[in-house]
Amino acid sequence: MTFWTDKTVLITGASSGIGKGLALEIAARGGRLGLVARREDVLNEIVSEIRARHATAIAVSADVREANAMKQAADRVRVELGPIDVLIANAGIGGTDPVSKLDPARVADVMNINVLGAVNSVAAVLPEMIERKSGQLVAIASLAGYRGLAKSAAYSASKAALSSFFESLRIDLRHTGVMVTIIYPGFIKTPLTSGRAAKMPYLMELEDGVKKILAAIEKGKKSYAFPWQLATIVRSSLLMPPSLYDWIAERNSFRE
Repeated sequence: MTFWTDKTVLITGASSGIGKGLALEIAARGGRLGLVARREDVLNEIVSEIRARHATAIAVSADVREANAMKQAADRVRVELGPIDVLIANAGIGGTDPVSKLDPARVADVMNINVLGAVNSVAAVLPEMIERKSGQLVAIASLAGYRGLAKSAAYSASKAALSSFFESLRIDLRHTGVMVTIIYPGFIKTPLTSGRAAKMPYLMELEDGVKKILAAIEKGKKSYAFPWQLATIVRSSLLMPPSLYDWIAERNSFRE
C-alpha cells in the first residue's frame, strides 16, 4: 500500500511535461487518474499507456479557463472514478515577454490559464472536499514567482498570484480536513524549458523533479521549493535592496 493507493487524483495540464510525468508515476503507485487538458488525442495516448500497466485513468478534454468545463470535468471524474482526493493544479504556459513588445492579450492569456485556470479547478472540487472533510489541493507554482525575472513579467506575476491564492486557501481551510500544498520547482526538463539558449542553473531531469513533488505531497508539506540550491538563492534575493537585485537580475535572463 502506498499513499496513492485507491486515491482519485485530478491533474490539469496532464498532456505533457510535469503533468504527464506526475500522472505516470502516480498510476504506478496505485492512484486512479482523471487527466485534464485540451488535447484529447494526446491524453488518450497517456491513458492507454497507463492502462497497459494495469492502472486506472480517464481522459477528460477541458479548457481550464472555462469554469463550467472544469466543473463538468470534475463531475465526470467523480462519476467514473469516485470522489476526488487530490487536485494537482498544474496547467500553465510561459513564454518570453520583452517589455518593448508588451502584448496585453498575451499577458491575459497567461493569467487566465495559470491563475484563473487553477481557480476554476479548485472551485470544481473544493465543495465536495469540504463536505467530506478530506482532500488535498496542490498548486504547481514556480521559483519564478518569488521575484520578477527579466523577460518574464507575465509568467512571474502569474506564479506569484497563484502562490498567494493557494496560501490564502491554506489559511481559510484550516480545521476543515482539506490540506493545501504549494510546490515551487526550479528548472525542469520539459517542453516549457526546451530549446532555450540561456543557461538554466540546476536544471533537473523530469523524473527527479516528479519524485520530489510527489514526496512533498505525500508528506503533506504546506510548501516545498526545490532544488534547494536554487531555492536558497531565490529566497535570499528577497532580502536584497531593489537596486542590487535589479543589477543581478538584468545580467541573468533565463529566457533568451
